[in-house]
Amino acid sequence: MVLGLATSAGFGDRLGLATPGQARALQRVLGKVPGSAIAPIFAQQSIREMQRTGRTPEAVLNDATWGAFQAGWHGPVGADADHLKTFTGIDDCAAAGYTFYTIDPGAYVDSAADVDTPGAIQEKLVALPWDVLEDTPIDLHRRYARQVIALESRSITLDELAVARAAAKYGRAVAHVVQMYRHLAGKAVPFELEVSVDETETLTTPQEHIYIASELKRLGIRWVSLAPRYVGRFEKGIDYIGDLDALQQDLQTHAEIARTFGPYKLGLHSGSDKFSVYPLISEATRGLVHLKTAGTSYVEALRVVAQEQPALFRDIVVLACQRYPHERASYHVSAEVAQVPDVARCPDEALAGLLDEAPTRQVVHVTFGSVLATFGSELKAVLQAHPDVYKRVLDQHFYRHLRPVAESSKK
Repeated sequence: MVLGLATSAGFGDRLGLATPGQARALQRVLGKVPGSAIAPIFAQQSIREMQRTGRTPEAVLNDATWGAFQAGWHGPVGADADHLKTFTGIDDCAAAGYTFYTIDPGAYVDSAADVDTPGAIQEKLVALPWDVLEDTPIDLHRRYARQVIALESRSITLDELAVARAAAKYGRAVAHVVQMYRHLAGKAVPFELEVSVDETETLTTPQEHIYIASELKRLGIRWVSLAPRYVGRFEKGIDYIGDLDALQQDLQTHAEIARTFGPYKLGLHSGSDKFSVYPLISEATRGLVHLKTAGTSYVEALRVVAQEQPALFRDIVVLACQRYPHERASYHVSAEVAQVPDVARCPDEALAGLLDEAPTRQVVHVTFGSVLATFGSELKAVLQAHPDVYKRVLDQHFYRHLRPVAESSKK
């Protein structure tokens, strides 16, 4: 079902076995924080991940639904067709019954606009798809230039060059979202929309956030969540890298924009294991937040393998190290294979602890496709033989993710 502006969390599951443990963690958090509410999206997977895991939208949805039933979850749930880039992705997920659609126009974001000369910016501005944007450069200038946007604790000035840069950088992305949204609306199915520009090279400035939100609203797009590119580094599988004070200020500004131009939720993508960030975004958004995790449940599955089948875990890490130089290309990661300890020299009792080290965690996080293609049957067999262990590991892991978010959801 559609979840609206409720505080929400998306739980990725690459194996189809994680939902019982994820739901247990959510149930425990909600029981520990009276008055809290987090709407779960247990079925969440991108088309990219489906291709790498050999799953279909139907399989993802069915596995999550069965897992929620096993866990005794009786509340509403959503289903996220994550990081959609094409009409075909929308069609496949709509046919399966998804209700939450994350549009990823990152390929249309021109990050070079941050440093382009004013002359280059004007050339890019003229070349935008003005027919899709239903606009002209002159009207854009009249609408925004020299405006002062009053937020709750600060004001944002839209000078002429800032507006031109924002349009040059995000104009094509806005046009892509418009086309994807209208295609989705034509399916005549219940849905809600998230817009994600987080997987880009450069951060989203306040002026650019205002431009994106204003243009989407002008063009009749309705959305419940928007994920900007925040300051600092949100790498896969590890905690935030950067200045937390700067991030706190950045989150506060984006949250004020979201309340002023919405309200809508701020999305925290690459949200796995960002333990230092959860209290900051929860406080800034006052509960208008959508937390999205993806591969962390898979990494914790490997913890179970390390404990129960050390030899298989060693084989998985060796393959991951071999495949990492190729598979890291589509992810924001900085780990190097040379930083991963030699698993052949690690005693059995030390293997699980390697997953608490950032290099190992990132290397196995992004190589899941190759690992599942080679060892998928063996890996799943371990988890199916030890379901209570996997549930306990996920319960402990996700409790840390969800507790700060639950605190901000209290009414």
